[in-house]
Amino acid sequence: MQESRRGFLLGVAAYSLWGAFPLYWPLLEPAGAVEILAHRVLWSAVTMALVVALMRRTPEVMAVVRDRRAFRILTFAAVVISFNWAAYIWGVNNGRVVETSLGYFINPLVTVLMGVFILGERLRRLQWVAVGIASLAVVVLTLDYGRLPYVALVLAFSFGSYGLAKKQANVDAVVSLTIETAVLAPLAGLYVAWLVLTGASSMGSEGIGHALLFLTTGVVTAIPLLCFGAAAIRVPLVVLGLLQYLAPVIQFALGVLLFHEAMPPGRWVGFGLVWVALVIFTVEAINHRRRQLRLVTEASAC
Repeated sequence: MQESRRGFLLGVAAYSLWGAFPLYWPLLEPAGAVEILAHRVLWSAVTMALVVALMRRTPEVMAVVRDRRAFRILTFAAVVISFNWAAYIWGVNNGRVVETSLGYFINPLVTVLMGVFILGERLRRLQWVAVGIASLAVVVLTLDYGRLPYVALVLAFSFGSYGLAKKQANVDAVVSLTIETAVLAPLAGLYVAWLVLTGASSMGSEGIGHALLFLTTGVVTAIPLLCFGAAAIRVPLVVLGLLQYLAPVIQFALGVLLFHEAMPPGRWVGFGLVWVALVIFTVEAINHRRRQLRLVTEASAC
């Protein structure tokens, strides 16, 4: 019970930190989204290299690097997550925190839909109902915004693609993030160097405090990941699946209550449909898991 409780608290910590990111990225302004992304990649690579060294997991990293299939998949994952990070940072720093929360609300539904079309998986009836309601929500929100909620869709599909890639690679979270950031680090480093040489870097023009703040992007990326990794081995996947909604709930609350983003009636209807879809999806998943466990128990008792 102690380990389970510790895992639950670590999971809450991970998703709460991810949910609080809208409070962090604006601190790095006036840097643009691409500059912030470059620093996040660069300092995350440094941080993860230190974590791997301290945990003595360098042999594991090198083994994955030598595995051509796994390395190719993680390289693809690195490219995809860079688009996700860039879209999220841009959305937060351009007054679209509520829309970024939508992306992570619909992500589980997008992920199962991608599983159907890419992996040939089959959805159960209520899962199709949930996906249909979520699709209707996107239509409603498109009419309300007067455009597709493209920030949310980019976040959902990029993170869904990232999740599928990670599933195919089947590599530990710490090792995989180390490789992903290492793959992107040279490009990020070149971009940061170009900004410095052309005098366009905000890191060197906004004071020592602002420069030091950029260095924290690696730690801010690593801490929730390590909390998540520790939680994943201590709590059931069902609990972890429910905890994933904590981050977009916090983001949505920050967007509405702190940043006072507009929420006209049509937007509430759209989000309401998303939440109904998630309730159906989650309840169905829990009931299905219970049925499977019961069948396994009955089969083992025979």
